[in-house]
Amino acid sequence: MTDTATVAPKADPMLHEDGSPERLAIDTIRTLSMDAVQKANSGHPGTPMALAPVGYTLWSKFLRYDPKHADWPNRDRFVLSVGHASMLLYSLIHLAKIEEIDADGNKTGKEAVSLADIEQFRQLSSKTPGHPEYRHTTGVETTTGPLGQGCGNSVGMAIAERWLAARYNKDGFTLFDHDVYTLCGDGDMMEGVSAEAASMAGHLKLSNLCWIYDSNHISIEGATDLAFDEDVGLRFDAYGWNVIHIDDANDTAALARAIETFKSTTDKPTFIVVHSVIGYGSPKAGSEKAHGEPLGDENIRLTKQAYGWPEDKSFYVPDGVIEHFNGAIADRGAKLRDEWVALTDKYRTEHPELSAELDLLLKDELPEGWDADIPVFEADPKGLASRDSGGKVLNAIAAKVPWLIGGSADLAPSTKTDIKGQPSFEADNYGGRNFHFGIREHGMGAIVNGMALSHLRSYGSTFLVFVDYMRAPVRLSAIMEVGAVWVFTHDSIGVGEDGPTHQPIEHLATLRAVPGLDTLRPGDANEVAAAWKAVLKDASTPAALILSRQALPTLDRTKYASADGVEQGGYVLADSDGTPDVILIATGSEVSLAIDAHEKLSADGVKSRVVSMPSWHRYELQDAAYKESVLPRAVRARVAIEMAGSIGWDRYVGLDGATVTMSTFGASAPLAKLQDKFGFTVDNVVKVARQVMETK
Repeated sequence: MTDTATVAPKADPMLHEDGSPERLAIDTIRTLSMDAVQKANSGHPGTPMALAPVGYTLWSKFLRYDPKHADWPNRDRFVLSVGHASMLLYSLIHLAKIEEIDADGNKTGKEAVSLADIEQFRQLSSKTPGHPEYRHTTGVETTTGPLGQGCGNSVGMAIAERWLAARYNKDGFTLFDHDVYTLCGDGDMMEGVSAEAASMAGHLKLSNLCWIYDSNHISIEGATDLAFDEDVGLRFDAYGWNVIHIDDANDTAALARAIETFKSTTDKPTFIVVHSVIGYGSPKAGSEKAHGEPLGDENIRLTKQAYGWPEDKSFYVPDGVIEHFNGAIADRGAKLRDEWVALTDKYRTEHPELSAELDLLLKDELPEGWDADIPVFEADPKGLASRDSGGKVLNAIAAKVPWLIGGSADLAPSTKTDIKGQPSFEADNYGGRNFHFGIREHGMGAIVNGMALSHLRSYGSTFLVFVDYMRAPVRLSAIMEVGAVWVFTHDSIGVGEDGPTHQPIEHLATLRAVPGLDTLRPGDANEVAAAWKAVLKDASTPAALILSRQALPTLDRTKYASADGVEQGGYVLADSDGTPDVILIATGSEVSLAIDAHEKLSADGVKSRVVSMPSWHRYELQDAAYKESVLPRAVRARVAIEMAGSIGWDRYVGLDGATVTMSTFGASAPLAKLQDKFGFTVDNVVKVARQVMETK
């Protein structure tokens, strides 16, 4: 297929008559998508053109959604995992007349996506970016683009519905019974995260979950058989899904029957395989040329001709299309929402405690006294591993916050993230709070994000070195500003005999590099308590808690500063009178090492200061006066101490400072030998401190 059209396609009314409301709505979605991509000179027109009948049928005939109340808790969720096909979603939002909700949850009286917004597709600061962004555009349920992530998110959303229903639905009060629909494509099916998520969804028998798979056999490089020729339907059958095939994406009646089958299935998720022609109706139909680039003016003219569309009109919405599409959705959705609101009003009387709890959950707030039982740890030279103190703090909070739920990638006994006395979330108990994600770090991350998008305070845990397997969802949690908590233990060479494959070196630097992610490495049990308390206060900032395998001394807080300083990210933990001669900055297991070095320096008459810096993110949010009080610019003799790479510490130690960090990789050895080899000893820290004092 060449870039320039040579033959006009034949008009193909197929299953709907020309001029019918259905045909007009479908072709409006197609032509808006073509025109927006062409004007932007960038984007993906082919998939929205192919899937317009699918989007139309699902939204107009089935989706439980009130366009006037896009945040209705019991609405169906529509996830566009094929985020590059964003113009399909923007067209649907526009035609449905979804009303905009601002960052504070208030309706603005504006359209969520206007025709003018569509004309600004892919432009800076527009409400129609190249890939859908949660919080940015009302009607977008999750940020998608990295393929497979939306699939994983949708499993988390389906889990959340099941958990909410198990906890809050009572006889005569069905508050939660919504479904989750996901539109996915060949790229999603190739990415491993979708396989991880699908396997778990099948295991959990999430019958409220429906994936609609656009099987068009085209990717950017060409036909998918260049690299992908498996029978995806058979794979999902093996996962335990109900698999339905539709031969033609234009067969809206067949799709409707398939969705009806989904809605009547009660023991497994549903996977609908829809065979489509990318760029349907255009001279580039069926070609990779219809995938990731504009069609071109002449091809658009010929395509509109094939649709029986005005060839000289761009961004054309025929009279009656919006009224038809909005009416089909709103007439159903508004009635259902009104009934739900009336039901919740009665629920407040019958179940006042659960109702009050649900109100807090949906507002992303915490119960009064949620932190009352967080333990205070007594000074102890032996101390305990921060994973152990973390488990104690987690359980103290979980007893007060029932919607704090999560689990690990098969490592709960090691990460200490199980909620004691609570059952597991399984197909026979959707009220469980402990999740067994299996050895699926990537899928776990995407699923935890989906749970957080449904207002649950969700967490996922694994060893820090395995964050490499789940970096995409960690990053997306920050982009979306959802309060997922990532618990990463075994945080350094302190894993000892496991050797280099399990010793994270560069991982702290890579997490700290993610904008909007609060990465905290607490130095003792009380800093762990302060860290959990700090991160749960903010439901719009995800956090990575970095915890140790080995025991950390619990510092004497009558002698040293309160661990409440964690709230500011960095604080003066130990000090001397007057301006310090040298500042020692440390995190995690190295905080106690810095304290020991400080005591030795002080005994030798050196005015030393120790700064505990568990969170760079939080520290950078403080004002200049606070930062100056912690790290005075006049004190240029500084040493950073951390069992990780040195990258990034230059911002705090400056050109005259030094780091005691991991500069090379060591072979497997006992921790004591590794500490000595890399200089993590009191004598070496003192030595380096004296060196920077002499050379500053």
